Amino acid sequence: MSMTMTAIVLGMTVVTYIPRMLPFVLLKGKELPSFWQSILQNVPYATLGALIFPSILTFHEDPSFALIGAAAAFLIAFTGANIIITVLGSIGILTVLSLFL
Repeated sequence: MSMTMTAIVLGMTVVTYIPRMLPFVLLKGKELPSFWQSILQNVPYATLGALIFPSILTFHEDPSFALIGAAAAFLIAFTGANIIITVLGSIGILTVLSLFL
C-alpha cells in the first residue's frame, strides 16, 4: 500500500473516531436530561427508517411485498420491540408470506 493510501486510511480513522469518542469523554458520569434521553431512544428507529425506506420505494419485483414488510416492521416497532426484534420479525413475516405466494 502506498504512503498516500496509508495516510488517507489513518486520516479517515481519526475523523471517524473523534465524533464517536467525544460524547463518552464529555458526558462521563453525567446524567442526560429526560428530554434528551427520550430523543436518543428513538434514534435507532429513525436510522432504520432512513436506511430501509428508499429500498421500499425501489423494490424490484413486487412493491406490495415491500410495503407489507414495511408495515410489519412498523407494527412490531410500534409495540416497543427493540430494533433486532423488529428487523427479524419483519424478515420472518415476509419469509412466511413468500412460502404461501
